[in-house]
Amino acid sequence: MAARVASDDGESNKNPALERCLGVLRDAGSDSEQFAALLLITKAAKAGEIDANTRRRIFDAVGFTFPNRLLASKEPPEGCPQNTFQALGLTLLACFCTDPDLARHSQVLNKIPMLGDVVSTPTPEDSSYSAMIDDAYQCLGAILATPQGPRELVNRGGLSALCQAYVNQSYGSDQALQLLVGLLTVAETKCWQRATSDLVRVLNILSAEFQKAEDLTKFQLCEVLPRFVPPRLSAGAECLQPLYRGLSSILTSKLSVSQRDPALKLAACLSQACGSKWIPAGSSGSKFFALLANLACVEVRLSLEELDLTEVDKKQELVAACYVLMELAIVECTREESSLLREAQKVQLVGILEEAFGAVIHYLRQVGREKMEDPFIFASIRVLGSWLAEETSSLKQEICDLLPFLVHYAKVLFEKERKGKSGLQHEVEQAGQKPLWRGDALRFLLPGLSHLTTEDRPRQILISEGAPVLLCQYYLHQWEVFASDSATPSMLEVAETSLKTACEIFLNLVVTAPDLISREDCFAALMDILLKSLPSLCGSTKHLALTANVTTLGLMMARKLFAYPGLQGTPQAEAFFAAAIHFLAGGYVAQTDPVGGGVALSISPAYEAVWPAIRELWFLGMQAFACCVPLFLWLPQDVLRSGWLQELLVMLGCVAPKSVDLELIPAFQGILVELARASQPCLEVIQQHRGLELASLYGMAALEQCLCEQ
Repeated sequence: MAARVASDDGESNKNPALERCLGVLRDAGSDSEQFAALLLITKAAKAGEIDANTRRRIFDAVGFTFPNRLLASKEPPEGCPQNTFQALGLTLLACFCTDPDLARHSQVLNKIPMLGDVVSTPTPEDSSYSAMIDDAYQCLGAILATPQGPRELVNRGGLSALCQAYVNQSYGSDQALQLLVGLLTVAETKCWQRATSDLVRVLNILSAEFQKAEDLTKFQLCEVLPRFVPPRLSAGAECLQPLYRGLSSILTSKLSVSQRDPALKLAACLSQACGSKWIPAGSSGSKFFALLANLACVEVRLSLEELDLTEVDKKQELVAACYVLMELAIVECTREESSLLREAQKVQLVGILEEAFGAVIHYLRQVGREKMEDPFIFASIRVLGSWLAEETSSLKQEICDLLPFLVHYAKVLFEKERKGKSGLQHEVEQAGQKPLWRGDALRFLLPGLSHLTTEDRPRQILISEGAPVLLCQYYLHQWEVFASDSATPSMLEVAETSLKTACEIFLNLVVTAPDLISREDCFAALMDILLKSLPSLCGSTKHLALTANVTTLGLMMARKLFAYPGLQGTPQAEAFFAAAIHFLAGGYVAQTDPVGGGVALSISPAYEAVWPAIRELWFLGMQAFACCVPLFLWLPQDVLRSGWLQELLVMLGCVAPKSVDLELIPAFQGILVELARASQPCLEVIQQHRGLELASLYGMAALEQCLCEQ
């Protein structure tokens, strides 16, 4: 019999029978007398008649010792049901647990495994066991409501027991589901870390029920299900097909707002967990996804264009879910292979997305500076970043108008991060992800900024707003993360991606605004970081794409900063150029041609996998290195010492000329010509390795002329 608190704290004083029982309990001289008094109390008082004061008096009279003995007793009194002692012990425990101070007591917390056994055991036909289950659920619910309760429930097996109780679908399984929802609400990450397989079993049952339901249950489950979708779902997960079918039946019907909104949130939750893998390929899946994306875009426009801020605040959770669906729509529109959408659908959807992002930009311009701390502003900037990463030709005027705010917002959040005031750590919404800096708006804006810095007007706005200084500081921050021994693999992945994209932006600035590099002091600090970081990258091919970016950016900047003291033959400068030589020299090798025999020039096997991503950087790096040779008098000697010049000449001398792509010839010639002009020892090495003959063989006219003039 579960005990509940009465509304009238003085009610026990109006129940003489209950008072007499309490007197007997207080004065009991033996277990038998205590047991008899407790039985009298349960008969004399209904659960609702036990108020807080009376409950405390019962606890003061018996404490935890007697309930503990009852719960541990296996043999019932003669003529009593099997679980008499345990039932009475649970009733007392449930009574005590309605007091929050008692619910968090260690004597209650250590009962979690026992309570889990009660609720997860298939229900016997004995009706008294149902009352025990009710009492056990009351205890578990009281524990959950305490500050440390969720952690204790997860650590002591309560979470798994609740999952099993729901999977059994026995008495009280609806209570198990309610407690699971509550537990996942307050301790989602910990729950998935400790009981993934148990929670997935619950999800599979819920998804099957969701597909079958044809009444209000379907919409109720639609609100519950997002709690049970794990951070990551594989394409073959058992739940995906029924969830898709259930959502399809909802979203293709005429619905009220209250019915549609939970469906959009569930669809967004699935999209976060597995992208578009939950939607089947083919005509039906294509139509469904187009509808889903359309609904999301319409909802964003309706919510943000009118700018009733009170209404926007109420709908933030829904609009944020729509943002997730819009991001997925961008992915599908830009996917060249295996997209859910046909080309005609992509064209139509891009137009709809453009209108929705127009509303996002409008909202940010109107209220962004006033609501800087609002997480919804961050979510809006994140989704806008995904659009800018792929599409900068539309909404040009609107984007330019918004750029000052975006730079200001990113700067404010970055400064808070550096000062440690931003509540930094959070779990990123996808499994295994990583404690990440919550205010890292720049991470999502970088790809768009990479595009925008190639265009004159956006680039000038970014420069005038101080974006280069901010980006240099950000690069330093991300390098510290990347170089840290304590960084997790997922943190390293994010940092590396950010570093590569930042390098792209700096390269754009070096090419399109070269005076800026020598004018802004921040670029000297960036040069220092590049000098220090490249040697540490060069030893491994694991980070080859980042190595390519750092090498090329460093060489391009060195051309503009050649007078900078840090580049004047310092150990760091020499180490940087040695690492740059190592990267550039490793791009091509001489290999036996497996088809035609002979020796051919081929892309290095170590570079082959990432060559499409670094090819242009390699060629640009070769050109930049050649330009650096006459600027740094000590550099030719370092080239000789590295052996690169000799190896290059030997390689060109042994491979079949037809195996050397025409685009490679200017790259090699540029290096050879500058070395020959800048250094007599280099000239002699070139001459000793048949330089003139090779120049004629490969059509290197500039090299041939240079050698003939010597």
